[in-house]
Amino acid sequence: MARRTPRALIASATAVTALLTTVGAASAAGTDRAPAASVFMVNPVQSSGDQSLLDAKDSAGAVPASAYASAALRNLDGSGGLSGRWAYVRSDTGASARTADAAAYTRQDDQFEQVMAYFWTNEAQEYLQGLGFGSDLPGVNDRAQPVRINQWGADNSYFTDKKAEIRFGKGGVDDAEDAEVIVHEYGHAVHHAQVPGFGTSVEAGAIGEAFGDYLAVGVGTHAAARYGWPLKADPACVADWDSVSYSAAPHCLRRIDTDKVYGDRVGSVHADGEIWSRALLDIRRALGARVADRVIINAQFGFAPGTSFQDAALTTIATARSMYGDGVAEAVRAGFRGREIPGVQ
Repeated sequence: MARRTPRALIASATAVTALLTTVGAASAAGTDRAPAASVFMVNPVQSSGDQSLLDAKDSAGAVPASAYASAALRNLDGSGGLSGRWAYVRSDTGASARTADAAAYTRQDDQFEQVMAYFWTNEAQEYLQGLGFGSDLPGVNDRAQPVRINQWGADNSYFTDKKAEIRFGKGGVDDAEDAEVIVHEYGHAVHHAQVPGFGTSVEAGAIGEAFGDYLAVGVGTHAAARYGWPLKADPACVADWDSVSYSAAPHCLRRIDTDKVYGDRVGSVHADGEIWSRALLDIRRALGARVADRVIINAQFGFAPGTSFQDAALTTIATARSMYGDGVAEAVRAGFRGREIPGVQ
C-alpha cells in the first residue's frame, strides 16, 4: 500500500457487485479435512453496512459476532501452524497461531490477524488458480507467499521486493484485519512475480496500486458470493474497515469507480491509480469477470518495470486480441479510451 491516502469522496454506489462475483473457484481439495478458522467476512463494515464501527483499541466488543464466519484453512502443510502451499506466516507478535485453536481467535488476539493473513492470501491464489493461472495460463506468484504480521509499527502495509514478502502494520485497525488490505498487498506480490522490480516509474507505480485495489475488491466480492456472505457496503470502496480511523463515513481508502481521466494525474501513485482501476472495472463490466481478469492479469507478463499507462494499455489490448479475438480487444480498448489514455484510439 506504501502510504494511506485518506479520502472522503462521497459517491453513489454503482452496480458492481454482480460484475465481481462471476469467476469459477478453484477446487478446494481436502476442504472436509481442513481445520476451521474464525475470519471476517471480508471486513466488518462490508458485511454489516455499519459505518459507525470503530477500532476501540482491538476490543473484541467493538465488532459484532455476526461479522465473523467459520471458514476452512485450506492447503496447510500439516505442521499445526499457519504454513501451507500458497502462504505462510514468517513472523508475528506474541505467540504464533495454531490451527487447532483458529476457530476461537477474535480480533483482540494477535493470532487472529495471522489467521486472516493466511486465509486471504490463500484465497487470493485460489482465485487466480480458478482463472486458469497455473494450468492453461502461466502460474502467477504460485508459491508460498511469506507474510509478517504486526511487526511494522505504522498504520501501513507493504510488499518488499528484497525478500518478496508482505509486511502488515498496526495502528488504528490492524491492517491484517481487513481482507482488502491483505489482497491489495498480494496484488503487489503478483506484479513482482510477473515482472521483477515492477513499479519504477510513477505511472507504473499507479498501475500497481490500481491493480492491488481492483484485485482486492474482486477477490473479496467473489468470496462473499462463494460462501454466501452478506455484502452491505459499496463494493467499489476499498478497505472500508481499515479506513475507519482516517476517513469520514462512508469509509474508503480509495475507490475503483471514480470518473478520473489521464489528464487528472497529480503525480501520486495512489491518486493516479484510480484512473487505471476505473479502466479495469469498465473492462470487467464489458466482458464479465472471468474473461476480463484472464486478459488483465495475463497482459501484465508483458509489462516493463517502468511501463507507462499508454504502453500497458496497448499491451493489454494486444493480449486480449491474441487470447480472444478482435471483439474482446475492442472492449478492452474502449475501457482505456474512456480514461483518455494517450495513444489508445
